[in-house]
Amino acid sequence: MKIRNLLLVFSLLVTSLLCAQEESEVELNTETGTLKGSLVIPEAEAKFPVVLIIPGSGPTDRNGNNPMMSNNSLQMLAKGLAEQGIASLRIDKRGIAASGSAVSKEEDLRFETYIDDVVGWAMKLRNDPRFSELIIAGHSEGSLIGMIASERVKAEKFISLAGTGRPAADILREQLSSQPPGVTLMTNPILDSLEMGRTVDNVNPMLNALFRPSVQPYLISWFKYDPAEEIAKLDCPVLILQGTTDIQVQVEDAEFMAAVNPNFRKEILEGMNHVLKEAPADRMENLKTYNDPTLPLKEGLLNILVSFIHQNK
Repeated sequence: MKIRNLLLVFSLLVTSLLCAQEESEVELNTETGTLKGSLVIPEAEAKFPVVLIIPGSGPTDRNGNNPMMSNNSLQMLAKGLAEQGIASLRIDKRGIAASGSAVSKEEDLRFETYIDDVVGWAMKLRNDPRFSELIIAGHSEGSLIGMIASERVKAEKFISLAGTGRPAADILREQLSSQPPGVTLMTNPILDSLEMGRTVDNVNPMLNALFRPSVQPYLISWFKYDPAEEIAKLDCPVLILQGTTDIQVQVEDAEFMAAVNPNFRKEILEGMNHVLKEAPADRMENLKTYNDPTLPLKEGLLNILVSFIHQNK
């Protein structure tokens, strides 16, 4: 019995050592302000890969949360990777959370600004001697930002997590189509104008959350990118990961991106939603998971990510 107890204690000790990790705040200084993020380092003697995690659209922070929801999905992702010997850097985008002061005026922000910021973060990681390779992983809108940055810095691997495979204006049209007809009668002409690079002066106040004048230059800069075209430029290993109960991005989006290169790896997780959690297809029940930080990541997600990161090593 004593020997068995000693073996159990030893096993728990080994597991603890393997899962040991250190998290620290890191900064990236830019001409217009300081950006901040969390670097998670596993305890290891040798070099290890590092994943740069880019959050999705809107005021989503480094942990996958925003003022209206808290699910800690990206924080859980970083912790899970560290337990498998993989470092990660998850960032607050310019203008969001701890990087909030790096934007003085919303009307000055462009999609290219986010790309440049990710390139800056990537080069910071590239120059760190602790890391063996650089992987960029973008969630939702962060997928498009990440794939463009990956091409610029020649990342060793790229991961798309619930990323759209069509231009953003098409996605917005699809999402708005579920609204009453009167809404789409107002929004479609605005989207048409922004796609042509023209701002709209008279926006109904009820649409300000999406189309306020100060955000329109950003939307114009975002709408001109087609994810399927951008991901086709990558010649590194690519993983495209999508869930079947995602109510924001469709499985077809993953298929659009995967179709451009037969060497891209596509994984569809049954029952995973947009915040990378197990969720039913029912919209209201699905949305409840967006605000449940105790719910773990979808089972099998981390295994797929770790397998991809460690391939060809």
